[in-house]
Amino acid sequence: MPSRSRNLDSERTGRTSSEDTAPPSDGAWAVVLAGGDGTRLQRLTRQISGDTRPKQFCKLTGGDSLLRETSRRIAPLFTCDRQIYVVTRVHEPFYRDELSTSKAASVFEQPSNRGTAVAIAVAALHLLNNEPDPFVVFFPSDHHYANESAFVEAISTALSYSRRNPKEIVLLAAEPHYPEVEYGWIEPGQIIADVPAAQLLRVTGFWEKPSLTLARTLLRRRCLWNTFVTIGRAATFIDLLRSRLPDVVSSLELAVTNNDLDRTYRGLPSVDMGREVFNPEPSRLLAFRDTESGWTDLGTPRRVFDTLARNEVKPEWLSEILLHYGALHVRENQTMSSDEVREGIALLAATF
Repeated sequence: MPSRSRNLDSERTGRTSSEDTAPPSDGAWAVVLAGGDGTRLQRLTRQISGDTRPKQFCKLTGGDSLLRETSRRIAPLFTCDRQIYVVTRVHEPFYRDELSTSKAASVFEQPSNRGTAVAIAVAALHLLNNEPDPFVVFFPSDHHYANESAFVEAISTALSYSRRNPKEIVLLAAEPHYPEVEYGWIEPGQIIADVPAAQLLRVTGFWEKPSLTLARTLLRRRCLWNTFVTIGRAATFIDLLRSRLPDVVSSLELAVTNNDLDRTYRGLPSVDMGREVFNPEPSRLLAFRDTESGWTDLGTPRRVFDTLARNEVKPEWLSEILLHYGALHVRENQTMSSDEVREGIALLAATF
């Protein structure tokens, strides 16, 4: 069975005309990475959804899934026909419903999940097969932003910086608050551009998921968190990937050209972009310091609960789970106070 890259125009429902006229980011592409399995959050997402859907298809922070929130967040920057969603075949029961309203967006279905580096490589190769020298922004689909207007401004500015530095990859970087061991860390170097809320820096070091001891050191050294929003020419991504993973890229090039990824994917390892590509190649990276958008990666229950408490968000599932775990001692139909929510979330964080 060949992998599918299809347009969902004939499968949409309820798309408004205003969404079709969203201003483009000067012809760049948005690629949303939505093929992960969400295993670290599975205990919580099963409680919320009642099934095995990964976190990107789950309504963690509001009335929409994280994937739909991502789609809405990038809409002011990219028209639908400049969006691609990289998914995994086994998740079709979930992504088909989630993406049915994306009028002109394309869905690129991987035969299986082979990690972020493979997903980025196959998407970049697909773009290069269909357009000369495209620019692309890769977006994870499991993030939360407290200030989405600031996020849009940051992406727009970072993309303009990327066009002026086409030989490097630009990473959107966030200010760290604690020594997180499950993020990538960026050591900033020379300042290339410095205007209010829009600082671009060289990268002198990169560490994917460091030890706690190292993370504490990196925090003291004023290093930055990697949000994994990455920007650059598709050709630059492929050059960087080829330098570290020549066999993987060569195999994918042939598979994309022949429109048959199944056999190739069966022989591919799972490859992490941060650890296998960014770690050993910091000199080919730039960091855009995002100080305003309030980014969080919702990769663990602790981060989900922390985000809900910090932003005073009360999704529909929260009261049910608080009651289920005995973290909220009120009647089920009673409105929760903010103090009750904070106390209950603290108990849930310890439970999960």
